[in-house]
Amino acid sequence: MLVDSHCHLTYEGLREDIDGVLARARAAGVETLLTIATRLSDHEEIVAVAERYGNVFATVGVHPHEADAAAHMTAEALLERTRHPRIVGIGETGLDYYYDNAPREAQRASFATHVAAAQRVGLPLVVHSREAEADTAAMLAKALERGPLRAVIHCFTGSRRFMEEMVELGFYISISGIVTFRSAKDLQETVKAIPEERLLLETDSPFLAPVPHRGKRCEPAFVADTARFVADLRGVTLEELAASTTANFFRLFEKAADAGPTPCA
Repeated sequence: MLVDSHCHLTYEGLREDIDGVLARARAAGVETLLTIATRLSDHEEIVAVAERYGNVFATVGVHPHEADAAAHMTAEALLERTRHPRIVGIGETGLDYYYDNAPREAQRASFATHVAAAQRVGLPLVVHSREAEADTAAMLAKALERGPLRAVIHCFTGSRRFMEEMVELGFYISISGIVTFRSAKDLQETVKAIPEERLLLETDSPFLAPVPHRGKRCEPAFVADTARFVADLRGVTLEELAASTTANFFRLFEKAADAGPTPCA
């Protein structure tokens, strides 16, 4: 059994064929999916998907690209939405200094709001960090001084040092299909060093299709291709990697483990 710990089932390219997308995921051995919020306006649609499909869970949050548009968002607005039983995490949030689609000050303010909400409710944080390792690490370390915090750094493409910092803080590292790219040699070396108990897998679909699907619309079934690549990279069997990453997902997203699957429509 595999888990796609980060996908966007309500995005164009997946929502139009969601029954087929989930059927192909099951056929590939992907039994659990976490569909990720990027705007508060997504909430009702995301919840509807998680309610309809028993193997789908969801998050609530605002992507850093949207931080300026959501400048008045409060921790209470996030917390109110976490009451739903299928909402098991907060995010995706974080910092993106590569695109800078929102002012960095607005990104940091939004990130801090998400962190505060996650600490108050005890749900894990789904963190996006691109070209922002120093600020991401500083903000997360500072938050831990105030109290417990669980988090995953999603679609990790950062430095080995950043990975080690995040693991030292107790966080998880999620690997996408980028690791299969020929240009990702440094990332491949870093992935070999991630502790087994801190590793997750994802697609970030409909983006970042792994080899051998590059150039195609990505979908959750393709996490199996990333899993095979990572298993070979780390010198373990696919079955061993699937077992450990699935256990890690449910250890981090405890609410999903407690909820369990519900009958599919």
